[in-house]
Amino acid sequence: MKTSKKSLYSLSYFLLSLLLLHRITTVHSIGVNYGTLGNNLPPPAQVARFLKEKTNIDRIKIFDVNHDIITAFANTSIFVTVTVPNGDIPSLTDIRTARRWVSTNIKPFYPATKFRYIAVGNEILHWGPQNVIDNLVPAMQTLHKALIMSGIRDVKVTTPHSLGILESSNPPSSGKFRPGWDVGVLKPMLQFLQETKSPFMVNPYPYFAWAPQQEDFCLFRNNPGMIDPVTNKKYTNMWDQLLDAVYMGMVRLGYGNVEIVAAETGWPSLGEPFLKHVNPTNAAAYNGGLVRRVDFGTPLMPKRKIETYIFGLFNENEKPGSIAEQNFGLFRPDFTPVYEAGVLRTGPVPNPQPQPKPNPQPQPTPKPATPVGSAKELIANPFRPVVLVLIQIALGLMRSSS
Repeated sequence: MKTSKKSLYSLSYFLLSLLLLHRITTVHSIGVNYGTLGNNLPPPAQVARFLKEKTNIDRIKIFDVNHDIITAFANTSIFVTVTVPNGDIPSLTDIRTARRWVSTNIKPFYPATKFRYIAVGNEILHWGPQNVIDNLVPAMQTLHKALIMSGIRDVKVTTPHSLGILESSNPPSSGKFRPGWDVGVLKPMLQFLQETKSPFMVNPYPYFAWAPQQEDFCLFRNNPGMIDPVTNKKYTNMWDQLLDAVYMGMVRLGYGNVEIVAAETGWPSLGEPFLKHVNPTNAAAYNGGLVRRVDFGTPLMPKRKIETYIFGLFNENEKPGSIAEQNFGLFRPDFTPVYEAGVLRTGPVPNPQPQPKPNPQPQPTPKPATPVGSAKELIANPFRPVVLVLIQIALGLMRSSS
């Protein structure tokens, strides 16, 4: 059957329009940890407006129950996760205390503020002490009960873990939790999370496992990858490797159906001179690769989208520890990006109100971004080869009809 020129033109323009629409509407939403250990940070209301209007960040996690931040994010449609301080955990095993906590920190702001999770402490198994570890699961259970008694059923209770909970992670099929914690703490916790349909939170940081010979593997760059000899699955980045190791630990305890949330992950852009792998180029490679990656599953969880929170939102000049610890931020306090990570929408950043001047910090100049169409972009964007083929088909149709 002969096809008219008009039909061929219509088909080719349809294909090109579809590709353009895909390019415009492909948005990688992601979460961020909003730390406040700085003397130069903008007010929470400005932060909320900036995230809503200028970024693809649709959820935040804070490390306390800061009422100013909670209020600022009301009616923004941005999800908020709050954190119970580690030291408060033992007291929350008492239902009256838990109900007072909910009445003070959640109920006055709900539902205008979209609470996502209550994180009970942070990395408790890693930091201890033992009485807090012993009370962790009971406090989670009691806090959940207090929420239900207050008529709040859509806010989940969980707790983030460092990957120190793993005894083994390489290869991923060997993933298992440390003896003692596995049955004594993690199994009853996973049972609670399964019953309440809450996620298991972990903090995977390829940054802390960096070694020169596996830099590309850590940074989502092109590399030969590795094959897990048990599952025969291929891994081309450490992110997938660590998450699948966690998943296997959960499977071994019988809870592979519980969702996993990456509560913290990131890469600093500035550090001590001896930290050669800490620079804006590597930070952009990791966090940019992460933003593009989270929409896809892992080799063992191919159909899951891992909810992820980058650490962190701002550089924090009063955070204790190393220079690197103060420079995990995606943005400087004036809202300018430290590097391009794929979280900004188009448009200028806002002009924040005057704040106390920051402590002087050297800010290195980022290297030029990888040009569009380069080999690295082909690796980072798995849809790009398909897009190029469709463009060739559309152009071919147009030539054949002319």
